[in-house]
Amino acid sequence: MLEDTNGWSQSVWMDTADIPQYPPLPHDAQADVCVIGAGIAGLTCAYLLAREGRRVIVIDAIGIGAGETGRTTAHCFPPDEWYAGIEQRFGVDGAREVADSYATATALIETVARLEHIDCQFERLDGYLFVRPDSHFRDLGAEAEAALRAGVQAELLDRVPGLSFDTGPCVRYRHQAQFHPLKYLSGLAHAIVRHGGRLHGHTLATAINDHGGIKRVRTSSGTVIARDVVVATHTPFNDRVVMHTKQAAYRTYVVGLRVPRGAVPRILLWDTGDPYYYVRLHSSDADSADELLIVGGADHKTGQDEHPGHRYDAIERWTRERFPMAAEVAYRWSGEVMEPADGLAYLGADAGGEPHVQVITGDSGNGMTHCTIGAIMATHAIMGRPVRWRDLYDPARPVLRGIGEFVSEQVNTLAQYASWVSGGEVENAAEIPHGEGAILRDGMRKLAVYRDTDGALHAVSAACTHLGCVVHWNAAERSWDCPCHGSRFGTDGQVLHGPAVSALAPIDEPPFGLAKPPEKPRDTHSVRSMSSRTE
Repeated sequence: MLEDTNGWSQSVWMDTADIPQYPPLPHDAQADVCVIGAGIAGLTCAYLLAREGRRVIVIDAIGIGAGETGRTTAHCFPPDEWYAGIEQRFGVDGAREVADSYATATALIETVARLEHIDCQFERLDGYLFVRPDSHFRDLGAEAEAALRAGVQAELLDRVPGLSFDTGPCVRYRHQAQFHPLKYLSGLAHAIVRHGGRLHGHTLATAINDHGGIKRVRTSSGTVIARDVVVATHTPFNDRVVMHTKQAAYRTYVVGLRVPRGAVPRILLWDTGDPYYYVRLHSSDADSADELLIVGGADHKTGQDEHPGHRYDAIERWTRERFPMAAEVAYRWSGEVMEPADGLAYLGADAGGEPHVQVITGDSGNGMTHCTIGAIMATHAIMGRPVRWRDLYDPARPVLRGIGEFVSEQVNTLAQYASWVSGGEVENAAEIPHGEGAILRDGMRKLAVYRDTDGALHAVSAACTHLGCVVHWNAAERSWDCPCHGSRFGTDGQVLHGPAVSALAPIDEPPFGLAKPPEKPRDTHSVRSMSSRTE
């Protein structure tokens, strides 16, 4: 079971996978390639390079799968923008390249799982897109035609077959896939070690410096010297501004409900609402009488909903209206996705022109696919081979194709800095309940104050160490989240998610006083996962 992660909630994947643990980097080290990040992007790249004979070191601030890979719903499905949207922005040839890259990535996951005997429950199955009545997206026929032009096996149907409710018209995409992401990562990690690679957890990368064409990756416990570096940290920490104007961080929420085995067809399902919902099944035990119906959605900008529990409730309502056989809620968790301005991931050479640095980011809602594509591309670049899809996913490409989204996100980001001139959320720390946090104003500064479940107060600076935005409390994950660029910090101020690399500044002798805390409430509403942790 994965305990050491970047949030409080726990996914079904964390609860049902045996994840290998690796020690911190003990001292300075040398390698051909340093891969930063031990999620699916980093481990896939390290695996491919190690198989080619490259000496690889993988470092991660927490550990294997402890970032966003453990919080995905782990499906391989068409792009969030759909093929009609991709074709409109990138043309027919661009849509064909997207379809080709998606098919290649899905096939690679399937092949690696087979070759390395990874029991990750990889499964090919069909996916369906249907229209919600409140959606602006209406022309499913145009989407089916665009998918066909892109080379995808797609067709327009009257409804999704086998469901207990009538979806109305839908597009069926053949031969999509799903799998258990952390079991896959566990298998990759073992394979990397067998091929001579090294992995180190609890090793936070803080900078990448160039010395005569050789990279020096500075970390919390030593320096890795390598010719090539792959930044697979979900969002790049080595680029302070440029990439963070091209993409925006969103929280997404997932609910897992028990359903009788066989009551729901084994398909992938996606609607066209805003926010949209997506559905898959997971079967942990072939002999079990039930399965887990996994439903996600209800996205919002990171750091811009301090008490997002209502989003779990919205997903549960949506699910029970359509799947009346759903029983108790077994899991609730959330994750973070990076939404690129034009709908395609940023995969390839560093946008700042830094040689021998590859970046994998901008996953949108297709992290398993985009990250695998990025790993393939980075491997080809490092091996000196032609890089397929290079121009399509180029991190340095202009945002002209997504200029509307780009402008909207920049306006939203700039508006967050107004928090510096407002008051605090509470006037006294005594107002903060057990297990909650709030922002207090102290003269010209703002403090992020958390009261733990025993009543003790913990205070850090509320200024994000990336670009100075005021962090906000996230009650679902018990973290401090930046509403500007998606950095996240624990209640002790330590970094959980970049682009920040430095902890929130500690507060010495906090001036807010230790007023008597409110009476500790009884916990009567938490939803438990199979583990002992609660949301």
